[in-house]
Amino acid sequence: MINVFQPSLGDEELAAVSEVFTSNWLGHGPRTKAFEAEFADHLGVPPEHVLFVNSATAGLFLAMELLGLGPGDDVVLPSMSFVAAGNAIGATGARPVFCDVDPRTLNPTAADVERALTPATKAVLLLHYGGYPGDVAAVARLCEERGIRLIEDAACAVASSVDGRKCGTFGDLAMWSFDSMKVLVTGDGGMLYARDADVARRARRLAYHGLEQSSGFAAAKVSHRWWELNVKEFGRRVIGNDVTAAIGSVQLRRLPGFVERRREIAGAYDRLLAGAEGIVTPPPLPAGHTSSYYFYWVRLDAAIRDQVAADLLERGVYTTLRYPPLHKVPAYGGRTSGDLPGTDEASDTTLLLPLHQGLDDADVRTVADELRRAVERRSGRAAA
Repeated sequence: MINVFQPSLGDEELAAVSEVFTSNWLGHGPRTKAFEAEFADHLGVPPEHVLFVNSATAGLFLAMELLGLGPGDDVVLPSMSFVAAGNAIGATGARPVFCDVDPRTLNPTAADVERALTPATKAVLLLHYGGYPGDVAAVARLCEERGIRLIEDAACAVASSVDGRKCGTFGDLAMWSFDSMKVLVTGDGGMLYARDADVARRARRLAYHGLEQSSGFAAAKVSHRWWELNVKEFGRRVIGNDVTAAIGSVQLRRLPGFVERRREIAGAYDRLLAGAEGIVTPPPLPAGHTSSYYFYWVRLDAAIRDQVAADLLERGVYTTLRYPPLHKVPAYGGRTSGDLPGTDEASDTTLLLPLHQGLDDADVRTVADELRRAVERRSGRAAA
């Protein structure tokens, strides 16, 4: 089976984990701190503004808490988002308000976001679909003008940028995902960024039980009773650990090579599918934009999309749709700001092809050839 997603792990990651085992310290410790500093350097931000957590989902829930969202507040987000985003908003009692997306880029424009704003809008949660930055600079300006907080769901955009500025640094808060399907993987994990230093300090406190100073070796340096606890506010435990951070440090060093190979694969798909009847490839990146190339998607006739996916699966090529629109999920039913024609069109016509750095050139040709044949076959049957 040619998979849609697949991590690249090897001897370097095993050696890093072995070093953690040898140290006999597996929890939140020096390797976690090192990974945070390395990732901050990757972003071009101070290290104290980033926090390694145990999942991007936990980070999104923490972000909502940091903004103090609750009943009576609205949060605008694209319907083409992962369910964790909707859950993080809904769990606070705030209301998810879904905006439309461009059916080709699958990202919202600033105009899409603006149309969805309400008098109760307190925040915008912006996804960078498939690692493509989208209209983030314009959305950031809109939020600043309206006094609205911007949260970037940069789960797919670990290496994406606009005019040299990394995605995730345009807003007030951001979250990256390092789960087992992402470009950079730690098994589970994520990185949270807070632009404001006080918010970053509070995030670190809330991520570890609300403690102002944890007990243990670190506390022993500042208190003769290092076992005593100082709980400033109620928090939970969502911090990362040294085992996963050690993997992350290696993966971060390998990230440029991962992204370059993914860029090559996306370019190969563009060439192999160019001119194929019934297949629309992603639009080119705007000037100044770089992508993480997390997704490669094609648009097909809605009448045959599902059958093409089934045919490809039978031929050993796994495809999928990310993400099923949230405004169609029963838990969020009726929570739209109006019609979302771009989202509806995209959800009916989009299919994600395999894209990961483990694919070789023969795999890419196989996927393209099988897709062409499936579309030709199903288009003929639909016409008949």
